[in-house]
Amino acid sequence: MTKLSAEAYAILEGRHSDPFQYLGPHKEDGQTVVRAFLPEAEKVDAIAPHGEAAALTRIHDDGLFAGVLPNGSTAYQLRARFGEKVVDLDDPYRFPPVLTDYDLYLLGEGTHQKLYEKLGAHPMEMEGVPGVAFVVFAPNARQVSVVGDFNFWNPRRHPMRVRGLGYWELFIPHAAQGDRYKFNIFSRQGEHLPLKSDPLAFAAEIRPSTASVVFDEEKLPRPRPASVDINSLNGPVSIYEVHLGSWRRKGNNEWLTYREMAEQLPAYAHDMGFTHIEFLPVSEHPFDGSWGYQPTGLFAPTSRFGGPEDFAALIEACHAQGLGVWLDWVPGHFPDDPHGLGRFDGTALYEHANPLQGRHLDWGTLIYNYGRTEAVNFLVSNALFWLDRYGIDGLRVDAVASMLYLDYSRPAGEWVPNRFGGRENLDAIAFLRRFNTEVFGQFPHATTAAEESTAWPQVSRPVEFGGLGFGYKWNMGWMHDTLKYIGKEPIHRQYHHGDILFGLHYAFSENFILPLSHDEVVHGKRSILGRMPGDDWQRFANLRAYYGFMFGHPGKKLLFMGCEFAQSNEWNHDHSLDWHLLQQAPHAGVQSLVRDLNWLYRETPALHELDCDPSGFDWLVADDSHGNVFAWLRKGRDERARCLVVTNFSPNVYHNYIVHVPIAGTWREVLNTDSSHYGGSNVGNVGEVKTLEGMGPELRLTIPPLATIFLVPESH
Repeated sequence: MTKLSAEAYAILEGRHSDPFQYLGPHKEDGQTVVRAFLPEAEKVDAIAPHGEAAALTRIHDDGLFAGVLPNGSTAYQLRARFGEKVVDLDDPYRFPPVLTDYDLYLLGEGTHQKLYEKLGAHPMEMEGVPGVAFVVFAPNARQVSVVGDFNFWNPRRHPMRVRGLGYWELFIPHAAQGDRYKFNIFSRQGEHLPLKSDPLAFAAEIRPSTASVVFDEEKLPRPRPASVDINSLNGPVSIYEVHLGSWRRKGNNEWLTYREMAEQLPAYAHDMGFTHIEFLPVSEHPFDGSWGYQPTGLFAPTSRFGGPEDFAALIEACHAQGLGVWLDWVPGHFPDDPHGLGRFDGTALYEHANPLQGRHLDWGTLIYNYGRTEAVNFLVSNALFWLDRYGIDGLRVDAVASMLYLDYSRPAGEWVPNRFGGRENLDAIAFLRRFNTEVFGQFPHATTAAEESTAWPQVSRPVEFGGLGFGYKWNMGWMHDTLKYIGKEPIHRQYHHGDILFGLHYAFSENFILPLSHDEVVHGKRSILGRMPGDDWQRFANLRAYYGFMFGHPGKKLLFMGCEFAQSNEWNHDHSLDWHLLQQAPHAGVQSLVRDLNWLYRETPALHELDCDPSGFDWLVADDSHGNVFAWLRKGRDERARCLVVTNFSPNVYHNYIVHVPIAGTWREVLNTDSSHYGGSNVGNVGEVKTLEGMGPELRLTIPPLATIFLVPESH
């Protein structure tokens, strides 16, 4: 047996950081010598392009072979015998690098906006040979190899070479779409880490398995976005928030596939009048109970419901119905599952090393290091990926407050101040501004929305004016105040009148969305219907009045699935919504009301054109705390685009209730939540009211109990 070099033993022991230095073809003493490592092979020949064969010598019993190539050619194949089986192989170590020097420059600079075109696993041809190029970032690793279906998960078979700033790469001939794979990593200290899934994987195994799956994302159909003005501040935005795993199920409590949902969900949402669907996080995640908020595969639509092409078909079906699609996106934290991003190369690569900065106490998750160029580039590229490859129309960013504040949910003394001694996370602020700048700069039709629960200023104002740059912000204050108010018995509401009024003091400080989201129907909070006081009739009437109030209030709208038909129970992610409730008239009535509210909101310019502009709103009755009555005027751009909204949060009927209006003539009652069609008592104004002259034009209204009515002036 030939005496072997240290490099040979590094190959045999699976710890060589640059296998191309030893394996593959090399010029030595005027000849081309090839070395190949093929465990379990009994015999190996090198085959030149014209069929000339040269036997390679076994230089180690573990499967290390070496020999001289015939005719000095480097375009060779290996013919290996495994028992009775003879296999022709292309040697991975004869191919050129995957990343170019320009790629490495952009990666180092942190300006490679489309990481997903280079990192991850990409089916491709190299020198006419089909295979898959694997690239992964692990700058502090001593050695990285690819393991998968193509090499019997043997970590010694395909060690990778490291390039530039810690990007490991290897082209593996004849690996193919559908192959499962992971990365086998040794830390700088020699620690053998748990097998890691690919951070840039485009598909993954279904849980509890955790391997990445090769998928050619280049072959996804080129998406067509929804209309260019689908997210306009001046247009209607009514969002149906959906958890894919529990919207509807089939058979023995089985999930619908993406394609089955494509046949049902978009048509339903359109019929209901919604303008958008927002999906709870779809990125791959190991734990169903996280609802997707603890993702391990940010670039892979979860395999629970099908493959990437199936998810693309769902998006296309939504767009075909005229619906915009937003994704809930989670750049604030990630789980510490051993196959995920945590200590990816043996160090805190994506997270902060200091647990006072790098771990969420509430959620037991890890926090991205927004001061690290590569981590920020990873996140920004992921945001652009969904917009680019799937034609997504918007991203709702989860838990922004947890990103903005270094002391978020932390006791005194258990957080690290910024360089000025403050609590603001300056790196996270810079990241959010860059994220929004890139999204709006590269995808002008798209938008972003922040779930931000504090009084942080200018969340939805342009970066160039000092804002964070989001398109919209969730109005968490409105949600908390109004749900607190509506949950009280009507007799007590007069003492909490300010809970309704307060939101209008700041309603135009941001571009607000009014959210009744998934967070409001779980963890003992009860369903929205379950919060309503009184007997069954009053509970449904309260809910209808509240929904009317919401759709008449300035701000875009968001309803979580099930709220549109008054789901009675809290949401359970392990089961379908209770669609059987629609067999009961009160629930069917609420569904009809939400449908009509959506279409009224969409078709009435006064209810949406100036949603985010103070000139679009006037209080008309704000001081009737004893009567629990509120009245206001919504205005559009045209002077006759007006809508009067009156909400009565008491169980009393009011006759000849005077409301002063700016336009004389007939006002049509275009929607009344007390209509018998919705399950109400049918008290109202018989379709229209004419103004009388008092202190200017005034309407004398019949205001139904626990109801909201909408009136618009007749056009001339």
